[in-house]
Amino acid sequence: MNQEQWSTVDDYLDRQLAPHDDALDHALRASAQAGLPDIAVAANQGKFLQLLARLAGARRILEIGTLGGYSTIWLARALLPGGRLTTLEAEPAHAEIARDNLDRAGLAEVVDVRVGRALDVLPALRDEQRDAGAAPFDFAFIDADKVNNPHYVRWALELGRPGTVIVVDNVVRGGAVADSNSGDPSVRGTREMLDLLRTEPRLDATAIQTVGTKGYDGLAVALVVTP
Repeated sequence: MNQEQWSTVDDYLDRQLAPHDDALDHALRASAQAGLPDIAVAANQGKFLQLLARLAGARRILEIGTLGGYSTIWLARALLPGGRLTTLEAEPAHAEIARDNLDRAGLAEVVDVRVGRALDVLPALRDEQRDAGAAPFDFAFIDADKVNNPHYVRWALELGRPGTVIVVDNVVRGGAVADSNSGDPSVRGTREMLDLLRTEPRLDATAIQTVGTKGYDGLAVALVVTP
């Protein structure tokens, strides 16, 4: 098995279960033309996230790491009627591209793109819940700088409720996550996050390895089980 085989299988699965879609295809093209890094989720991964959000009955979704809005479109389409997705993006230029892509997808009215470092923006979401009565998030997708993954999971836990689903992308790091001696900050942040998932009594979690067009990586899925 190699990258060529993984990509061939992904292409087949995409054609079968996540076929081309004008809005999603445009989001990828616009992101590439603007020079954004090619790190958006694959189509079948986007469909997987969408199904998880639908299974969770998500009316409120939190996304940390917008990029060009590709995964945002997948997730926003899973919202129940009257639902809303809040996505956080540190780079203003990326956020602008995402807004254009979301508008083209007809989702501008249900997605709130907030610009700034997530750790600076997340306290405002907590204040909105506390002071304005905003509902907790039912689903959270974390796909931003890996160094801060432990902090992002803690925030998703604080902003969620029992039953909230938390998904963290890129947790295998090409296998490097198993190296306890790694000096890579992203690996260390990911390992710390996995330690948190193991020890936090309010969470029940697992992680799986994946292969495909995005290479060898994986994701973690956690369920908030107690307040």
